[in-house]
Amino acid sequence: MALMTVVACAFSLLGRNAAAQKSAGKEVTAIEILLEPDKVMFRHAAAANARLLSVYPSGYPLDALHAPHITIVQRFVRTADLDKAYAAAGRVFARENVTGMKLRATGYYYAQDRSIGLASIVIEPTFELIKLQQDLLDAIAPYTEKTGTVAAFATNRENLDVNPAGIASIATFVPKASGKNFNPHVFVGIAEAGYLNGMFTEPFDAFTFSPVGASVYQVGNNGTAMTKLHSFQLKD
Repeated sequence: MALMTVVACAFSLLGRNAAAQKSAGKEVTAIEILLEPDKVMFRHAAAANARLLSVYPSGYPLDALHAPHITIVQRFVRTADLDKAYAAAGRVFARENVTGMKLRATGYYYAQDRSIGLASIVIEPTFELIKLQQDLLDAIAPYTEKTGTVAAFATNRENLDVNPAGIASIATFVPKASGKNFNPHVFVGIAEAGYLNGMFTEPFDAFTFSPVGASVYQVGNNGTAMTKLHSFQLKD
């Protein structure tokens, strides 16, 4: 009964936040525009993920909720204008040869949260990648809002709560993660920071890969690309 009450309260809170946004005329959705890498990157990401799960079994496997991807844009978009935002972003992808990009993975890094680290493969921020990000930001800018509430995020039974830090990270994506601060990467898993320190001092064989897809997801807790909303047609 206690668990049911907590769940009911959580959904009630989400409902109140959604109603508040609607009443203000600014119901928003937290979105992420991302690139899906080819089999070369997937193979490297899967190998790193398996290694991290072997030493930290409670970490995240690469699955439908944690598929390898490169975050390009995160913004709050007015829900009523999502189709317009998709169309605007689609025009950017239609004129760019995204699948022809040759991206270079150069090593590992991790973001530390207490004793735990969120590990990623670092990607060299090329001129083409930075330009793509800016073009997408400019294209969807007319449909964005500065911030949102937890109602803007995707949730499921395993992830009912939304970390307030997740709201802040999207609200400040520009400029903290864009332009000269853009740090393209592919998330590969979680482990103890001490283990990651050792892993990341090992030699890393740089490799080249290309994007094969581009999509829009609704963001879940901790920046997870949780729910696919739209897929783009890319130039061959």
